[in-house]
Amino acid sequence: MILNLERKRRKRQKRKHSIRKRVVGTPEKPRLSVFRSARHTYAQVVDDYSGLTLVAASTLDRELKDQIKGLKKLQQAQKVGELLARRCLEKGIKKVVFDRSGYAYHGRVAGVAVGVRAKGLKV
Repeated sequence: MILNLERKRRKRQKRKHSIRKRVVGTPEKPRLSVFRSARHTYAQVVDDYSGLTLVAASTLDRELKDQIKGLKKLQQAQKVGELLARRCLEKGIKKVVFDRSGYAYHGRVAGVAVGVRAKGLKV
């Protein structure tokens, strides 16, 4: 069982590195990176040239705590995307490049993208 989980983790890391070779965040169009754990969803917008995280949001944010109570994980991910988009627009970021971090573009990962697009950020 442990070996299977380790193999799964390694395969995702390999996909992640393969994706990161092509997906690069610039100051004009930073990278929106998504991470999902068993319980929470995290998203951050990164400028890879300067190595800075410009904006971040997750299901652990105080702003979202009350809004996401009782929602399913997919709906929580969409709320995270909406919050991230709002914060990006406040900072003047209008376009991002999407980095799915080796996960399939499905479920919570796609939910973050849907939430971001719903608030007007170009992905």
